[in-house]
Amino acid sequence: MDFKRKLKKLIKMPYYFLLSRLNREKYAKKLGVNFGKNCRFYGNIHWNTEPWIITLGNNVHITNEVDFVTHDGATLLFRDREPTLELTRPITIGDNVYIGTRSIILGGVNIGNNVIIGAGSVVTHDIPDNSVAVGVPAKVIKTAEEYFEKAKEQSLGLGHLKYEEKDKALKEYYGYKK
Repeated sequence: MDFKRKLKKLIKMPYYFLLSRLNREKYAKKLGVNFGKNCRFYGNIHWNTEPWIITLGNNVHITNEVDFVTHDGATLLFRDREPTLELTRPITIGDNVYIGTRSIILGGVNIGNNVIIGAGSVVTHDIPDNSVAVGVPAKVIKTAEEYFEKAKEQSLGLGHLKYEEKDKALKEYYGYKK
């Protein structure tokens, strides 16, 4: 039986690899990640070994190399003393959340609505609604509204453009010639 299970997994691997590159949302759904409407996944996201206990709300944007860690593997060091030791916890993310590149979200964490997690942050505890959190460990540094007001002041005014148009406008704006 073990051989059949391993063979089945080996056959599925190329399919999952391609799906993870071609349709990230479908791949996440196939793994069991629970998510609402208008969720976008950019790049390679590590859903880890228990993706079915990860719940995302609506309008969640997750960027490249974000890692969801639902379990604490360090318990392996103590299984000789306590064979039943297991620490696995769900991750819940609210609506309108942006998670920056290479962030790590640990098990048991709840991220509220209207939250921005800065690139490279390690989220070890709950993040309240309407917050911007950054760092290791992630700490709230401002409200989402404060972020929005500053972003409006610094905006290049190109957010409404489609990819090709925006790329062209950015090259022009920054004087890139090729």
